[in-house]
Amino acid sequence: MFLPDIKLQNSKILIVDDNLQNVMILKEVIAEFGQVFFSSSGADALDLIPKVNPDLILLDIEMPSMDGWQVCRTLKQQARFADIPIIFITGHNQPSFEQLSLELGAVDFITKPFDAGICKLRVRNQLKLQQQTRQIIQAREQIQHLVKQVPVLITYWNKDWQLKFSNDFSGSWFAVQDPSERQNNKHLKQFFPEALSSAIQHYERIDGNEKQFVVEVNEGKTKFYYQVFQTALTSRNEDKGYLVTIVDISEVKLAKDALYSEKERLRVTLSSIGDAVVATDIEGLITFMNPVAERLTGWRFRDARNLKIENVMPLRDAHSKHELKNPLYIALSEQRIVSMALNSQLISRYGASYLVEDSAAPIRDKNGEMIGAIMVFHDVSETMAMSVKMSHLANHDQLTDLPNRLLLRDRLDVACASATTNNQKACILLIDIDHFKYLNDTLGHQYGDELIIQVSKRLKALLPPAYTLSRLGGDEFVVLMSGIVTVDTASQLARRLLDAMHEPFMLAGNLHNASVSTGISLYPDDAQDAEQLMRHADAAMYRAKQEGRNRFCFFSDELEEALLQRHQLEKTLRHALKHDELVVLYQPKINMHNHQVVGAEALVRLPDGNGSFISPAEFIPLAEESGLIIELGRQVLFKACAYIKLLLDQGLRVPISVNVAAAQFSSAELELHIQEALTVNELPAELLELEITETALMVDVLNTQNKLAQLKALGIAISIDDFGTGYSSLSYLKTFNVDIMKIDMSFVRDMLINHHDFEIVKTIISLGQSMGLKLVAEGVETKEQQKALLELGCETGQGYLFSKPIAVEPFLTFLKS
Repeated sequence: MFLPDIKLQNSKILIVDDNLQNVMILKEVIAEFGQVFFSSSGADALDLIPKVNPDLILLDIEMPSMDGWQVCRTLKQQARFADIPIIFITGHNQPSFEQLSLELGAVDFITKPFDAGICKLRVRNQLKLQQQTRQIIQAREQIQHLVKQVPVLITYWNKDWQLKFSNDFSGSWFAVQDPSERQNNKHLKQFFPEALSSAIQHYERIDGNEKQFVVEVNEGKTKFYYQVFQTALTSRNEDKGYLVTIVDISEVKLAKDALYSEKERLRVTLSSIGDAVVATDIEGLITFMNPVAERLTGWRFRDARNLKIENVMPLRDAHSKHELKNPLYIALSEQRIVSMALNSQLISRYGASYLVEDSAAPIRDKNGEMIGAIMVFHDVSETMAMSVKMSHLANHDQLTDLPNRLLLRDRLDVACASATTNNQKACILLIDIDHFKYLNDTLGHQYGDELIIQVSKRLKALLPPAYTLSRLGGDEFVVLMSGIVTVDTASQLARRLLDAMHEPFMLAGNLHNASVSTGISLYPDDAQDAEQLMRHADAAMYRAKQEGRNRFCFFSDELEEALLQRHQLEKTLRHALKHDELVVLYQPKINMHNHQVVGAEALVRLPDGNGSFISPAEFIPLAEESGLIIELGRQVLFKACAYIKLLLDQGLRVPISVNVAAAQFSSAELELHIQEALTVNELPAELLELEITETALMVDVLNTQNKLAQLKALGIAISIDDFGTGYSSLSYLKTFNVDIMKIDMSFVRDMLINHHDFEIVKTIISLGQSMGLKLVAEGVETKEQQKALLELGCETGQGYLFSKPIAVEPFLTFLKS
């Protein structure tokens, strides 16, 4: 059977894209695969395809008049062109676009901008697959022609054993005189010799639809052997007839004994196809080598014939380089299958070396006598190299190639054990890049990764070879100090690492400054095991951040106490969330002209179990760090909406604002939570207000615009909280769809004694008025502040001058008074 070689250079490829620049780029990438045609529209492409009959179509989606999907749909509806593979190449990267493209019958989906190398490989693979499919069809046709020439008698009989079909048109089987009469419902006994027909009818009575057996037929002094394949054909559990296929195996049977030894040798050899195979006689002299063995040993079979196997296939230990005895001799002497020694290395005739493994086995004749042995082996060099590579990947960070958390833990355990044995210390420095999230969100993850790579290289350059630098993930690194470690050496190293970060990093063509915060923990001074050592270094690192960043901090008993308090606080917070024990207080917002209540802010408090409240300044940051902030925000939202409903039922329409944290604002559940809270309490949306900080709004400006549009569509009001303390980017602020601007209390508090704060308040009020926003001043505590704010144009105030945050019932009394 002949299958032509695959030649991709003869392929025809059609590019359909209305952008000529895209066409030229693609054409350059795939030019080596053959002729490249192109069309600038879907209609032109449909006219060109019957003329070109391409092997592959690269199709854009967005095109005038007829898009790529329409072109694809049209082609798939025509049988002539339905099998042409189509690859969509488009600037759209949404999963829905890719899903629709594949549903329409496309074989691949490439997004722009694309990697030329990957695009080229995908095109190549599809062209290769297309040509292979054609070869399979050609091979199937060749097989059909071959079957017609196979000397096999095929017959079909009804359930009464009357002949319905036979392929013996020439009458060469069983000396039939009139072949035309073979179709005339002849009975089985009239058609076959008695021995053959009796055997067929005998096997009919044996259970099973398919039978295979050999029948011996004597015709005079000559014996014939026929192999019979008999199948009962049924339909709907009713007998329909029998398919009987007969092969004359007389010559095979007669030659079987003479060919047994050679057949056994051939069977063993063929079963080892794909591996190197070397056969010898009982003296170890080579009698056969396959091409793989020739390649690995460097010997041609004609040159190696009758040479000792150890001369052609010298083996040695890969580690010690000592010569190894060829296992074929062991197989000959002990007459058993022998596996090759581990770490066996084959040295070829020309000095190349291969790691090899497999086995040797004796060869026997039909009487069981040993006539030689066969050696089957294969090259495992790539497998071993891949194993080493996989081990490396499993233990190293893919971005920086530094040891990862898994390998660090192993080395940390060893370092702690060694420190205990030698009465020494082990030390780790946990390093975190300051403000990395802001830089990552501002420049993009690509440059965030580049910063991590540059930081890792700079850190590694400062460390002795005996130290381990690893990346835990994100922007966290760990330095493991081993050997003779003191507090001074750890302090000196931490200082060098901090100073090294002061040199700017080049990112996106610009210089960027970065600093790190470092926590240091020593074993056994600060911890009893590796896990505690890591935990304490983490606590020290957070202390360094709290103290202003760009510094290092050692773990201490004070930090241990703070760590325990933090753990207890998190436990208290989780318990309160689980049992709905959060308390919401309400601070009124006052019209400072007439002292009427115009709204209130919902402020959450955490009971400490002793009748007091834990300050939000303590548990809110913890909720954000531990991922509890979304559930906390949800509970406050529902409590506030329930209180708005209570006020409504008593005839009081009081808008209440709820604070939304950055993580809560960016979550997908916020809109659903708001809708649910409004629906459950049957509230008008205008009575609910969301207070969002500038920082949360500026994390992702485009996403913020979309998010605000969705929230505003619900009918609720949006307030910018603590304005002036965040980014205060007017170019973005004017694009945000908000209703209210709150002036931070830090400016209001000192506005009458600090000229700069007064000017800031004045500017914010002016800005808010120019943008048509409502203004609310926070932290109003004196009548003088109230008067000054009114004179500047701010009518609404919130602060202790009017009321502190109060509970549900006192607030209701406050409203009625």
